[in-house]
Amino acid sequence: MTTAVQKEGLEKLDAELQNLYTGQVATKKESAAVSKAKPKKAKAQKQKVVFVKSRRKAAIARAVLRNGTGRILINGKSVGVIKPLEVRELILEAIRINGSAKAIADKSDIVINVYGGGMSGQAQAARTAIAKAIVAAADSEAMKKEYMDYDRTLLVDDTRQVEPKKFKGPKARARFQKSYR
Repeated sequence: MTTAVQKEGLEKLDAELQNLYTGQVATKKESAAVSKAKPKKAKAQKQKVVFVKSRRKAAIARAVLRNGTGRILINGKSVGVIKPLEVRELILEAIRINGSAKAIADKSDIVINVYGGGMSGQAQAARTAIAKAIVAAADSEAMKKEYMDYDRTLLVDDTRQVEPKKFKGPKARARFQKSYR
């Protein structure tokens, strides 16, 4: 059970720690005034956040679109450093469809995590995830129609998978050669 004196001492200590944390040094009078006054919380600006998921072959991409400065990160790396150039252009194709898609991408940050599959499957999954995120952020049927008219695979996941290998052959359908001599 704490007494009133102990509560007051704890409040002063909390105020001093808060001032130290913010880099301000307060006098005794200011610390007493701060301990009595409750700090006001700054109103956070409402931020639109979009989560989407996309798949291609064995690759799965998860994208998060939120207000920002126009950065596009794929597995923690900027999209500008992705090599080869053809893969980078494939990923950025979803942004270069029209001016409104470019405007949405310029005023938001897109963070994509891709795993599984190979380079091509991951690039195509990331491309689809970017397009889905932009359409969800725009919340417009016209934007969705424009993407569908350009290339349906930008918004619809390609569910085709590699056929599994069978016995009696090196691949799924091919058979080992037979030699008679």
